[in-house]
Amino acid sequence: MQTPVPPLGWLRTFEAAARHLSFTGAARDLNMTQSAVSQQIKALEGHLGRPLFHRRPRALELTEAGITYLPVVREAFRTLMRGTRAVTGNSGDVVQVQANLSFTVHWLAPRLAGFHATHPEVRLNLSTGLWEPREMAEGVDLEIRYSLRPSDTVRAELLRRDHYYPVCAPDYPVALSDLAMQPLYDCTNLLCNWATWAEDQSLPWNNPPITYASTFTVTLAIAKAGGGLALAHDVIARRLIETGQLVAPFNHRAPMPEAYYLILSPQAEQAPGAVAFAAWLRAEMAADDSGGLAPAASLGTMGP
Repeated sequence: MQTPVPPLGWLRTFEAAARHLSFTGAARDLNMTQSAVSQQIKALEGHLGRPLFHRRPRALELTEAGITYLPVVREAFRTLMRGTRAVTGNSGDVVQVQANLSFTVHWLAPRLAGFHATHPEVRLNLSTGLWEPREMAEGVDLEIRYSLRPSDTVRAELLRRDHYYPVCAPDYPVALSDLAMQPLYDCTNLLCNWATWAEDQSLPWNNPPITYASTFTVTLAIAKAGGGLALAHDVIARRLIETGQLVAPFNHRAPMPEAYYLILSPQAEQAPGAVAFAAWLRAEMAADDSGGLAPAASLGTMGP
């Protein structure tokens, strides 16, 4: 007697939990509660008659059955996606794009009118998250990932290496000598942080208190409102600086360990819309690189 195919919802939950190795991460992606994710995984494991995850104290780990089943589930969803696009006729002109929230808000969104003006036949579906996934999400054609070098499980193309530095509101009074006395803000879990920025220029740093947020979108909003200084980098801060909403009050810019990468799924490499959007991204990034930032004085930059 054949085992019936599990419900697609259970399989989607399994794929998300395996991608994050976290029920919490899967719940965030799927807009579910952590309890609901756990219940669906238990139901799937009961249906299959074997565990898919080892529940460790701080993380999940796939069992042998989970490792075997995961690529099967992912390929099944890819087949469904390709078939659906073929039936609906949307194989080339609808592009599923994934990027983090800060990049989407501060770099991508202000430029999309230009893309649509040159490619009116292409429709984009934008998916954002606070944290980058370990692997490309199912159904995504194109991803812009901000991270260290992605794993070898994805084909990643370097888009942009960047520099990071403090920013604040144009009228915010600050000098390098009293920087540690100011309210400081940063994004969590990044290698480019206040301590490394100070170390890069041999600036004494006694680990002053820092307020952290999950996304640059929050910390930049605080800086714009005059709440203190936030770390930023050119990709997300350049337009805010050029429009006078923020200034870079110090000269020093440190190279970021993280970078922006472009990832195309295998099916997207043959889709005209995805290919056009990828080419546009490369051209926009190249234009930023060739233009560079405005001279320090015009950005309102002050020395020590």
